[in-house]
Amino acid sequence: MIENVVSQAEQVINELMQLHPKGFDMTLGRMRRLLEVLGNPQDRLPPVIHVAGTNGKGSVSAFSRALLEAAGLAVHVHTSPHLVNWHERYRIGVKGGKGQIVEDGLLADALRRVAVANAGQHITVFEILTAAAFLLFSEIPADAVIMEVGMGGRLDCTNVVDRPAVAVIMPISFDHQAYLGDKVELIAAEKAGIMKKRHPVVIGHQEFAAARDTLVETAERLSCPLSVFGQDYLAFEEHGRLVYQDDTGLMDLPLPRLPGRHQYANAAAAIRAVRSAGFTVTEAVAETAMQSVEWPGRLQKLTEGALIAHAPKGAEIWVDGGHNPGAGEVIAEAMAGFEERQPRPLYMITGMLNTKDPLGYFKAFEGLAVQAFTVPIRGTDAALDPVALASSAYDAGIPAEPVSSVTEALEAIRNRTEGQAIAPRILIGGSLYVVGNVLADNGTPPK
Repeated sequence: MIENVVSQAEQVINELMQLHPKGFDMTLGRMRRLLEVLGNPQDRLPPVIHVAGTNGKGSVSAFSRALLEAAGLAVHVHTSPHLVNWHERYRIGVKGGKGQIVEDGLLADALRRVAVANAGQHITVFEILTAAAFLLFSEIPADAVIMEVGMGGRLDCTNVVDRPAVAVIMPISFDHQAYLGDKVELIAAEKAGIMKKRHPVVIGHQEFAAARDTLVETAERLSCPLSVFGQDYLAFEEHGRLVYQDDTGLMDLPLPRLPGRHQYANAAAAIRAVRSAGFTVTEAVAETAMQSVEWPGRLQKLTEGALIAHAPKGAEIWVDGGHNPGAGEVIAEAMAGFEERQPRPLYMITGMLNTKDPLGYFKAFEGLAVQAFTVPIRGTDAALDPVALASSAYDAGIPAEPVSSVTEALEAIRNRTEGQAIAPRILIGGSLYVVGNVLADNGTPPK
């Protein structure tokens, strides 16, 4: 666990942020130049599972890691963004055990070496952070690497892995339209940029036929061995179990530890991806993985911590960083499932960035949420004003009230529900920034 103090790595990152732009500047030229100075560590990695998509990237990465670790393998994992500490982006594989978040001194050293190699040239902080991942993962032995795309795919700075063991494209929805386009086929074309000629591709469940068609056409044009959800592999619930099927047969598995029906397809994509990457997934391995998988901040239930005292007694509290209409739909579906099994009034506490589609997000909860409280987001200057966010919730058919903090929202819900026979269900989210702040304030950061 990283203590709540300014770590060595954070000091280095803060210094770099003063020198280099924090945003996105989509090109691969700077990254390739820097990696060349570092000796091209991206070419010295174990087999790479490269993951893109609008939603589900983190979940399929978590399932893939759980599968490989259940088989006793060491797996390095790079994800973004982090929730509480920068270190969360780098998980170092451990042979025969669970990978660990990178040690502070190790990350600080890698970041300094990358900064020296860059020699003050123009570059973004995300590119430096990603180069540090390549450096770390090339120097520490492991059996596999899971590399999550930051944004898009074609021009994302992770897309310097020229020979991935498998490229995985998860559900595509609308997000980052200013960078990726305003049509799903345009967004899909950008995500498909991680596909490499004749290297395996796994396509996860796609809501939009146009996105699926674009991905399939690209894979076929590149002569990639292709697996498509619903065609070459699938998963479904039967008698309270998860049934997975592909051309090797059926597996009868426990339901995933991660809640929500959308996780069935994510788990299936991970099984197919790990197999496509050349690893063996037995039924025993998959069963262990379904029960051990972890992915903080995504439909994570809070059962202890400092914030619980501000909530109504007996309340059920969930956090989820999903922040676009597609994510809203799967989160709302999960909440509806909870409601069917155990009815409770649903309250939302939501903060969002000003680049998102709040109306599309809230619309998924119409008729399900009884009230939304909108909050500012600490740690970013790109947050939507809570008043404007409340207006979007109202336009989506959800009564809403702006408040100053998550704590104030929890106390307001407590006051409104006091004396009621059934304690409420509370969903805190709309942004990974919100979830990160909540986990930090609650004293339960990812480990």
